[in-house]
Amino acid sequence: MKRLLAFFTHKHEISQRTSDILRYIGPGILVTVGFIDPGNWAANMAAGADFGYHLLWMVTLSTIMLIVLQHNVAHLGIVTGLCLAEAATVYSRPWISRFLLISAMGAAVATAMAEILGGAIALNLLFQIPIKIASILTAMFCGWLLWSNSYQKLEKIIIGFVSIIGLSFLFEVSIVPIDWQQAAAGWVIPSIPGGAMTVIMSVLGAVVMPHNLFLHSEVIQSRQWNLEDETVIKKQLKYEFLDTFLSMGLGWAINSAMILVAAAVFFTHQIHVEELQQAAQMLEPLLGSQSALIFSVALLFSGLASTTTAGMAGGSIFAGIFREPYDITKRYSWGGVLITYSLAVLVVLGTQNPFQGLIYSQVALSIQLPWTIFLQIAMTSSVKVMGKYANNWYQQLVLWGIGIIVAVLNIMLLVDVLF
Repeated sequence: MKRLLAFFTHKHEISQRTSDILRYIGPGILVTVGFIDPGNWAANMAAGADFGYHLLWMVTLSTIMLIVLQHNVAHLGIVTGLCLAEAATVYSRPWISRFLLISAMGAAVATAMAEILGGAIALNLLFQIPIKIASILTAMFCGWLLWSNSYQKLEKIIIGFVSIIGLSFLFEVSIVPIDWQQAAAGWVIPSIPGGAMTVIMSVLGAVVMPHNLFLHSEVIQSRQWNLEDETVIKKQLKYEFLDTFLSMGLGWAINSAMILVAAAVFFTHQIHVEELQQAAQMLEPLLGSQSALIFSVALLFSGLASTTTAGMAGGSIFAGIFREPYDITKRYSWGGVLITYSLAVLVVLGTQNPFQGLIYSQVALSIQLPWTIFLQIAMTSSVKVMGKYANNWYQQLVLWGIGIIVAVLNIMLLVDVLF
């Protein structure tokens, strides 16, 4: 009898723990979309096609930095009930917060430009819709998606989109001849081949993205756990890391798969990839029509999902300037979404080379990124802001180390571009 009772007690505990995990999982998936977006596709295709497996280490390094940063900024939202933009406005001097948040809006526009362009390229591949018209359609559809759905519904939609993208690349990897020995070395051994700095920085900008830091703190604080008791806050802090780790790990796998496919297909045949359309078209004679179709479908869902979250981030940043949380029914949030999408579409309409536009949008993100990281460190290290949950000395050391690495890489990029 005691054994039976113990069995059912243990079973109940497992069920309760599973229920807790599922309750807290979700925000990380929304953030993951931001670094498996069309900008990543362009950066990863360029990395794999031009340098084979040598730049896989950059995905690993970027993902490790991303986990630390996203985990840290999520704590800000959980503890204070404020997103990063709101916290900057409340606790920083006006001229500092305005400069940082306006530059962050620029980063959100650059992000949305890449996402919208990626969705438009996919529509062009699948249905031969002209890129410019497809860009407008992508922005309009994602605007409607944001307007008509709650956070909870969006989480489910995005999880579905990410699942399609993941399964698509699992299929692609399964049909190409991967050199796993070279890939294993590429993941852990840093290498900077000649002429690779721009691509390295685009990979960094495509994985660790400024708008995602604002988005994560917004999405996770929207549940307002900080208004509940200390036990709930501690439980959320515990499960948030699991959510972040699993979600970012999934993103690492998908990004790695993109480089693996490009290295195995394009680098092996010495094919220089200049645009995503070319990548899809070249897959067909090399791997068959199914692979080209799956590539295009995955790109479409990537574009739609990431455009949606980029608009959400833009709305959150803009609303934060006015000390308001993101709420799509309020004018500042909706205004931020409109500004983000409108400027992004204008840039897309004026872009002559879509693939290069995707690459350089990621470089622009990596240049703005250090400012957002330093803002985040200032907020999460402040006892005034975080109370007893403020970063301790070794957490600050790690965060500042990441910020300095990103800043140094940016300087190297500028030297590479200018000289």
